[in-house]
Amino acid sequence: MRRSRIEVYLHFVWATWHREPIITSCLESSLYHCIEMEANRLGCDTLAIGGMPDHIHLVLKIPATHSISDIMKRIKGVSSTFARTQIGEDNFFGWQDNYGVLSFSSRNKSDVIHYVLNQKRHHSLNTLWEDAERMFVIIEEE
Repeated sequence: MRRSRIEVYLHFVWATWHREPIITSCLESSLYHCIEMEANRLGCDTLAIGGMPDHIHLVLKIPATHSISDIMKRIKGVSSTFARTQIGEDNFFGWQDNYGVLSFSSRNKSDVIHYVLNQKRHHSLNTLWEDAERMFVIIEEE
């Protein structure tokens, strides 16, 4: 019996509130783990996560049963709550309301994963993918 085959690959990018560099080296690993765990709870396969102190890139293979907006809402909500507990009540942590997302084919999977896992290197060498980096440069509402 034939079954449907659905492969949806997405590259998400979102930034901290006002692009503040608040993802410290102390917070980064546990925050990434929190994001990965929530994505997995949603039935997504986490293929890569990386970023800078002011933004995150996340590569997922998502199930057909969830919408992109629901996935992002849950991941951002859980991770911001987690980060606030990690840094303490006296410090602020938050995400911008908006995010960017690009779809890609399975043929491009290794290139996208490599790009995301090497974010710090790409930023230091200025070898950025304009489409991926530009999509989260969003003018925030004042």
